[in-house]
Amino acid sequence: MTNRTHEVDLIVIGSGAAGLSAAVTAAYHGLSVIVVEKADTLGGATAWSGGWMWAPLNPLAKAAGIHEDADTVRTYLRHELGERYDAAKIDAFLAACPQMVAFFHEKTALQFADGNAIADIHGDTPGAGTGGRSIIAAPFDGRALSPSTLKKLRKTMPETAFLGMPIQAGADLRAFLTVTRSVKSFWHVSKRFTRHVCDMARYGRAMQLVNGVALIGRLAKSAEALGVDMWVSSPARRLLTSGGRVSGVVIERDDQEITLNARRGVVLAAGGFPWDISRRKTLFPRTPTGQEHWPLPPPSASGDGLQLGESVGGAVDTSLYSPVAWAPVSLVPKSNGKVGHFPHIIDRAKPGVIGVLSNGQRFVNEAAGYYDYVDAMIKAAPEGEPPCSWLVCTHRFQRRYGLGITRPAPVPFRHWIKKGYLKRGNSLAALARECGIDPAGLAKTVADYNVHARQGEDPAFGRGTTPYNRKNGDPDHTPNPCVAPLEHGPFYAIKVVPGCFGTFAGLTTNPQAQVLNPQGVPIEGLYAAGSDMASIMGGHYPAGGINLGPAMTFGYIAGQHAAASPAHSLSSNAKPIP
Repeated sequence: MTNRTHEVDLIVIGSGAAGLSAAVTAAYHGLSVIVVEKADTLGGATAWSGGWMWAPLNPLAKAAGIHEDADTVRTYLRHELGERYDAAKIDAFLAACPQMVAFFHEKTALQFADGNAIADIHGDTPGAGTGGRSIIAAPFDGRALSPSTLKKLRKTMPETAFLGMPIQAGADLRAFLTVTRSVKSFWHVSKRFTRHVCDMARYGRAMQLVNGVALIGRLAKSAEALGVDMWVSSPARRLLTSGGRVSGVVIERDDQEITLNARRGVVLAAGGFPWDISRRKTLFPRTPTGQEHWPLPPPSASGDGLQLGESVGGAVDTSLYSPVAWAPVSLVPKSNGKVGHFPHIIDRAKPGVIGVLSNGQRFVNEAAGYYDYVDAMIKAAPEGEPPCSWLVCTHRFQRRYGLGITRPAPVPFRHWIKKGYLKRGNSLAALARECGIDPAGLAKTVADYNVHARQGEDPAFGRGTTPYNRKNGDPDHTPNPCVAPLEHGPFYAIKVVPGCFGTFAGLTTNPQAQVLNPQGVPIEGLYAAGSDMASIMGGHYPAGGINLGPAMTFGYIAGQHAAASPAHSLSSNAKPIP
């Protein structure tokens, strides 16, 4: 294996939101930058995500007349994070986040759309926002990318796309859900789908990009324009040090080892450790072998950044409330024998579905946050059983909203019954036997639930009582957009197991995104952002987008700090860490 050497100002390991944010920021400020990505596509977990970013005090909200004080946001986070509230990092985030949004929106190809109607998850917590704290990348035409970059861009997660076409939560998704009940929706879907068919025929992929893949597409376009090199299939093997600082990276590319020397430093943004089985076994609850978990990020997010950081003295913070950003998923059998993962984000909030354990009992407000659903499921599942639950609904619900990967009318769904993904029973008792749920427990739960659901109430768990709940429900269903009885069969169910959007436990950093050693001293020349950085939320999940919002912000902070730092001469005798 031969070795070549390159010299640049900044090396970024990982091509998700955090890595590309750091790369674009640093390049805009005049640095030469190389992004190295382990996978053969750009985008990491971000490209498979919904793309929403929690960005309090952002200029899009202010432009819409939403003005709030930073102390209100701090109040919410203090109550949500409790003893894990880190004032220095929260202050750094709240100060830099609006600047980050303004920078990308005004200076790069990354344009945002607001999510001003999206509320924080826990509406009864003091300081909770009812809107104005969320943003998303504006839809992006993939044809704006160069052919070489487009070829490297990760496609939308198959399970969340419709025949390869990504659909954005909000008006776009609502049009698809109401396509048979609205002329306006039918026209919107017809235009979208006709264009998609043409794009698939010509390009072999979706080109109307929304959600996380739009965020990556726009960041990649910005990086292209600034001369950032983006190398895929280029895993980082070891860090280099010189004079007490991190001075570069040895990567593998085209069966060659390449030494990349860095004048300003290295940014670790490799996506955390959702696919590191050993670390999962050590840190995740109720995961005795490390295999009892189904991550949504791609398998390339296997802990490389954490291992590299530890190799030069960095420390992983494992004291968080949770090491993982939980998400409920169902396992989707594929024709090639593989298994896909569908994230249950919105369907749980629609009226006419409940979640039950194997004993047939409800355990949570199903319309609550996805993290909260899994957290409650793991705590409530009977000991000695793998933690899981079942989402149970009626035929009318399935045809109106869909459940999991089974789509609403007019899309056929019965093949999912044959595959075993969707369970069916003419009665609740028959469904319970099909799923392995206690029939008596399920019958009592549904009967108790229906008594109040007929009036749109849920005294047991308060479903539909917060703005976040109602936003994900059905606005056309009254009096409660999240509550309806389950009365008429046939009934359907899907098994839900613990999954995640990523990991929270990461390298300890300071407010400048510099990696710290166990004594709290910065390791010169080494930064971490995204899931390679310990979550500033302390392992809690107070709002949708609390992964991507801080990832973009601390990537921006790292890029700025590297650009402001003095350049270092590159020593020819830099040594790899053994």
